[in-house]
Amino acid sequence: MMKSVCVYCGSANGARPAYAAAARAFGQALADAGLTLVYGGGSVGLMGIVADAALGAGGEVVGIIPQLLMDKEVGHHGLSRLEVVPDMHQRKKRMADLSDAFISLPGGAGTLEELFEVYTWAQLGYHRKPIGLLNVAGFYDPLLTMLRHTVAEGFLREPYLDLLLTERDPAALLDLCRRFESPAGDKWASRREAV
Repeated sequence: MMKSVCVYCGSANGARPAYAAAARAFGQALADAGLTLVYGGGSVGLMGIVADAALGAGGEVVGIIPQLLMDKEVGHHGLSRLEVVPDMHQRKKRMADLSDAFISLPGGAGTLEELFEVYTWAQLGYHRKPIGLLNVAGFYDPLLTMLRHTVAEGFLREPYLDLLLTERDPAALLDLCRRFESPAGDKWASRREAV
């Protein structure tokens, strides 16, 4: 049963008002569904917006922030719980440990890095949790095109594209995550069977 959702998103608002609106809607949807938001603990950008929306709707919000960012005063002090960890590696591990699903909203290099880490873990069989993209205003369309290109070029098996659940509507994406059934096996299973 899904009780908590890890959200990756930008520490900036982005160029389009639709990004902030989607972050607000997603925070509200999490709270409405009784799901705990687990995120990077920031007070700025889409991170702060999604947290404030969830809190404003009565939701529980857990932030995990490294000491370096806390020292730069970007930590959110109004959360249900804020954990300060030594570094980014421990931040990402703690967020993953606390979460039953992973969702990426629009964001920059950090958001993409976090997304690809849990995506790679899923391919390798380290977890069987759903991974979703909130594809606001087609933000993730170029990424999905690139992933299809990696399939065509023989670097990614096509079934792994299905590990990324993609929706434009927050409630619909959460519903996809609830219904997700991870495929059995891992990236290396077919190679072992072929030997």
